[in-house]
Amino acid sequence: MSLAVETFGFFMGALGLLMLGVTLSHSSWRVSTVHGSVITTNTIFENLWFSCATDSMGVYNCREFPSLLALSGYIQACRALMITAIFLGFLGLFLGIVGLRCVNIGSMELSRKAKLAATAGALHILAGLCGMVAISWYAFNITQEFFDPLYPGTKYELGPALYLGWSASLLAILGGFCLGSGCCRAPDADQAPRFPYKASVVRSPVLTGGLRPAASDEGDSTFGKYGKNAYV
Repeated sequence: MSLAVETFGFFMGALGLLMLGVTLSHSSWRVSTVHGSVITTNTIFENLWFSCATDSMGVYNCREFPSLLALSGYIQACRALMITAIFLGFLGLFLGIVGLRCVNIGSMELSRKAKLAATAGALHILAGLCGMVAISWYAFNITQEFFDPLYPGTKYELGPALYLGWSASLLAILGGFCLGSGCCRAPDADQAPRFPYKASVVRSPVLTGGLRPAASDEGDSTFGKYGKNAYV
């Protein structure tokens, strides 16, 4: 059962990593709201790297953020957290491949494989936490600006990329916990218990009584045939 859980955790971590990569490159982290607008001529959507505007005809134009230092602090932090999450996810994916018990690489012991799988699980959990913090922080700023009546700029709503990122973070954390559960088992838990074999010796009283050492029998028969003077 633990082997199935470990394999399930590996695939969940890999799926979470893939979804985190899609989330990072997704263009709709936030979308301009239509709340309070009678006629909307264009829609603005942004992510961590660029901002795009599209009109009612479907024509859109994108521009990259001009300067890293001119960005808000939370956007820079979200960039760093998402890149860190993907890096940790790749490292956890590699260690997970080596640490799976169904993958034989050399003559690695099961105890070492369990440690590698537990390390991969911890990395997936950290990747999920980094992604969760980045996306939640970004969503918090969107809602704060939306409900601020004194905010003069464009108000935005949560984009579909945030929901995808939350799902990816949960999958990465779930996969990490399933991989880390392998460190709690014994190293040879899946193998049959081995007992030292010792052949039992059964001695029959009939056989032991009838058998005599060859030397003693020869000596008794010799003394019976010859007298003592024969050896002088």
